[in-house]
Amino acid sequence: MNILVTGGTGFLGAHLVPLLRAQGHSVTLIARSTPPKSFFEGTNPVRHVKADLKDREAVRESLKGVEAIFHLAGLVSFKNADGRKMYELHVDCTRELLRDVRTLGTKPRIILASTSGTIAVSREERIGTEADDYPIEIVGRWPYYLSKIYEEKLALEFCRKEGIPLVVLNPSLLMGPGDDRLSSTWTVVKFLQRDIPAMPGGGMCFVDARDVAQAALNALTRGELYGRHLMGVNFSMNDFFSRLERLTGVAKPRMKLPKQVNILGAYALEAFAKWREAEVRLDPQEVEVGEHWFWCDSSKAERDLGFVARDPYETLHDTVQYVMGKLPPSELPGIKGELRSAGNLLPDPKELRK
Repeated sequence: MNILVTGGTGFLGAHLVPLLRAQGHSVTLIARSTPPKSFFEGTNPVRHVKADLKDREAVRESLKGVEAIFHLAGLVSFKNADGRKMYELHVDCTRELLRDVRTLGTKPRIILASTSGTIAVSREERIGTEADDYPIEIVGRWPYYLSKIYEEKLALEFCRKEGIPLVVLNPSLLMGPGDDRLSSTWTVVKFLQRDIPAMPGGGMCFVDARDVAQAALNALTRGELYGRHLMGVNFSMNDFFSRLERLTGVAKPRMKLPKQVNILGAYALEAFAKWREAEVRLDPQEVEVGEHWFWCDSSKAERDLGFVARDPYETLHDTVQYVMGKLPPSELPGIKGELRSAGNLLPDPKELRK
């Protein structure tokens, strides 16, 4: 098939594009950044349209002859200052992309990469399912999740009306190797930098980007049309950070504070850092997110998309290795030296499971 991938140079695209090429599909990428050299090597190299999704002429050029579209373009940020950028990309650009698709005269299949945060977010301990309504009351002050809700609702309503086949993917926090911008794996980054002073009180859910890429590939022929598909593995925050501690030797947060105290403390520290004109090491919104439950039920994606989550230790092991390779030693005080002096960057995950 002739396939267009938006955001194909991002975390998920880094794993999906090689799968598409391996199956013989002709892949066009529209992205501002340059794809890795491997995308152009061997047979069936990708075609790269170097452009922003706001460039209507470039988007229309990239759409010519396509039979399927993977809409992966996105921005992950928990800074309110990035709210407008996220709305423009997730909502405005998606709306214009769909309008351009409508003019093609054909109806290519669209696979939209959304997030579990459009469904499975709760103030209490519970597991979300696709039957849940949009948690706008909870995420309304978080620009990333709110803009993704608007994007998802827009795409579902537009494609239903126009008869354009659409499958929505709702992966939880992406982990694994390949997060070049370190935006999705921010929790591991903050942990390694020792920037998490207190144990969050919510529930963590993450998924290996390699497993989501395989499910996305399957969505070319599988999945519920106009349906959402949650993917993730659930952990308590304590269990998540305990596993990272075993992997790295970095101590997990020992202090446990009441929810409101933890959140208010984060805002106070932010104000103090700004007063000192210093860097804010932990955004208050990240702290607030950590006090909520993101647990989800992946059974629908397992049934309809063939989604299979690999061993979470393997995912965390590979995530930490990749993150440590991206960060300079100055941002990992003492960690790299300690691990490398032992002759091994990280313990074997199989040994840890014992």
